[in-house]
Amino acid sequence: MKILKFGGKSLANGHGIKNVLSIIADKIKDNNEIIIVLSARGNSTDQLEELLELAKSDSHYENQLEEFKTYQLEPLKTVNLDLEFNLISTLLKGVRLTGEYSLKLKDSLLAQGELISVKTVSELLNHSSIKSISVDSRLFFKTDDTFGNATIESKISETTTISYFNNLPPDVLPIVTGFVASNLKNETTTLGRNGTNYSASLLANYLDILEIENYTHVDGIFTANPEIVQNAKVINHINYIEASELASFGTSLLHTKSINPLIAKNISLQILNTFNPTNKGTLISNKTTPGIKSISIQEEVALINITGKGLLDKKGIDSRIFSVLSNLGISVGIISQGSSEKCVSFIIPKQESYKANKALLKEFEPEITLRNIQDISTVEDISVITIIGQSIGDFSSSLDYLKQNNVPILLINNTLTGSNISVIIHKKYLKKAVNVIHAQVFGAVKTINIAIVGKGNVGGSLMSQILVSKQKILSKKKLNLNVFAIAGSTKILLKKEGVSEDWKNEIELLDDNKNTTSTIIEYAENNHLENLILIDNTSSEEFVGNYTRYIENGFDLISSNKIENTQAYIKYKTLREGLVKHKKSYLYETNVGAGLPIIDTIRILHESGENITRIKGVFSGSLSYLFNSFSESDKPFSSFLKDAIAYGYTEPDPREDLCGNDVARKLLILARELGLENEFEEIEIENLIPENLRSGDTKTFLDNIQDIDPHYTALRDELEEGNVLRYIGDLSGNLQEDKGDLSVKLVSVPKNSALGNLKGSDSIFEIYTESYQDNPITIIGAGAGAEVTARGVFGDILRIAEKK
Repeated sequence: MKILKFGGKSLANGHGIKNVLSIIADKIKDNNEIIIVLSARGNSTDQLEELLELAKSDSHYENQLEEFKTYQLEPLKTVNLDLEFNLISTLLKGVRLTGEYSLKLKDSLLAQGELISVKTVSELLNHSSIKSISVDSRLFFKTDDTFGNATIESKISETTTISYFNNLPPDVLPIVTGFVASNLKNETTTLGRNGTNYSASLLANYLDILEIENYTHVDGIFTANPEIVQNAKVINHINYIEASELASFGTSLLHTKSINPLIAKNISLQILNTFNPTNKGTLISNKTTPGIKSISIQEEVALINITGKGLLDKKGIDSRIFSVLSNLGISVGIISQGSSEKCVSFIIPKQESYKANKALLKEFEPEITLRNIQDISTVEDISVITIIGQSIGDFSSSLDYLKQNNVPILLINNTLTGSNISVIIHKKYLKKAVNVIHAQVFGAVKTINIAIVGKGNVGGSLMSQILVSKQKILSKKKLNLNVFAIAGSTKILLKKEGVSEDWKNEIELLDDNKNTTSTIIEYAENNHLENLILIDNTSSEEFVGNYTRYIENGFDLISSNKIENTQAYIKYKTLREGLVKHKKSYLYETNVGAGLPIIDTIRILHESGENITRIKGVFSGSLSYLFNSFSESDKPFSSFLKDAIAYGYTEPDPREDLCGNDVARKLLILARELGLENEFEEIEIENLIPENLRSGDTKTFLDNIQDIDPHYTALRDELEEGNVLRYIGDLSGNLQEDKGDLSVKLVSVPKNSALGNLKGSDSIFEIYTESYQDNPITIIGAGAGAEVTARGVFGDILRIAEKK
């Protein structure tokens, strides 16, 4: 048995309703057992809402009402719709008299659209010798008293549904209303947006029907809205979770509520086109397929911003905000919070923005009076673009494309799983932005030839990631990532068709060859390799001197090695002049923040003319782990230092981390991204190694590692209550001049601040700009570990590859 659900446009007069009748007749002819679920026909629901508003404003609605009746009777003038028409007229007269209406009354009025629809289609089928009966779902779907968006009382509804359908004659085709239900007092309720889809899902669940065919006016779910993106393609299959995410982020064909009943009993849902019966549409089931699925758009939304310096250390603010909205029945979407200046931003439905703003102004009236809250503002001309299946690490190239197309971004948000990215922009940029992103993420197979220098922790992790993801990347992005060279300190493995999973053993069997650069360049030239990328995963000062040779020989560069970007400024500028001359890219996102999009974000802001005034934060994942753990424990500092070494967070000699030079290099790299000409020697660095432990070899230091404990125990004991230790990089001063003020130091911060709340080995970067003033752009995420860094390098590979 199947359920066939038909949407409003499918049921419109003309080809629509004729096609619906033909589809049903074909199913009956093929001996399919079916139940039909219908929406209101055409634009009936919108028309009824318009009539309601006209009546409320005491405007003339009689002509529109007659047009509505004429439209409904057009397919079959003999159908008796007097009951529905009379109720509509009565309700509208009452609204005109009172000048208002309740959600309860609105539900009663809107329900007539579905009731008219099932009566009409049932009569049409009976006239074509298909015995059918119109079924009012209010008889068995029971809800709470939330009019307009009622919640199903599942147990009662299941029992009454089974009982009702068991008592139907077996030779009669049920034509069931979607969208409508009733509460326990038998008062009419409705199921909210896309309620007919929900009705079909509930019916399938209760009656153990494992297939639903959902007929609409489009060919299925597309990679993007085809009205905006002309080359958008139909997605053949998505799973339940993806469907739910698409629904959550604005896809109009779905609603999250309609997916849940399907999951419970593994019910498949096929989205089909009433007007294109040969199209296979989109199947929604429990099967999972890899890849980015779709770009969803939310247009009818508003952004609310609450800012107030005086709320920085106040508890319960967030709770008050969201309690107010919850009490009003307003659902909150994307949430973003600032740190140094208390700021909360979130997305809500546009139609709720006035009500929400008014309620929040009332709730925080005392704080506004005392200037603890400076502003509660609403931005309504916005849209949210969400890329389902996109991770934050792979989104940098799309950010570049948006910047190149002059699309400013208000906010970026990713889910906890890292599988969806949402971009909030001004609505006027929507069409351009969606087309730019779609071209980038969905854009014949290109071979990208990669040479990796450095086969240690990061290089080894990177190779593993490439080999694991190679087929997925080939399938998803039409890119063949071909690693033709891997070089260690003394050996080079070269394979034109790409190295295998056994590369570690193969490289050890080779003779020594320390002439890495010449060997790689000559091999690439002799084998006519195209799309060349050189990846430097070393920490060698000597090797970065070869970058110019690689550029001159057709290589783009990717590096997790910070040395090139922190050399004397004259060398820094010379390399960039070479990149421009040869039109090559140099990416080094992992130089700062491991896999986080720090450098790209700063570069985009800076190049778009945004005046960045300050950058500060915890830049070292290893030091983040050390002080996050140490500040919250009674254990000695050395115990956490040993753990950090074991986890691979630190360099083999942890003093390379503790001396502060690594954080200073990251800070200098960020400064130079802003065009500053600072030198490394100009950075004020607080060395975390006590004087007596700075000399000697690594083994001696590690053998005496416990000698570091008294110094840090004393620092912890001196902390103010509620404070923790954090090692901070800070770029400040007049950043519009040639040089800024750079400092790296250990500070005490409140535990409940953004810096104080940092966990594990996460890093945090606060980017202050002239436009946003004291409300920084904050980026938080994993900041240490070979896997994380390798993932960041992998992201850089894809970014360059996709631009070729």
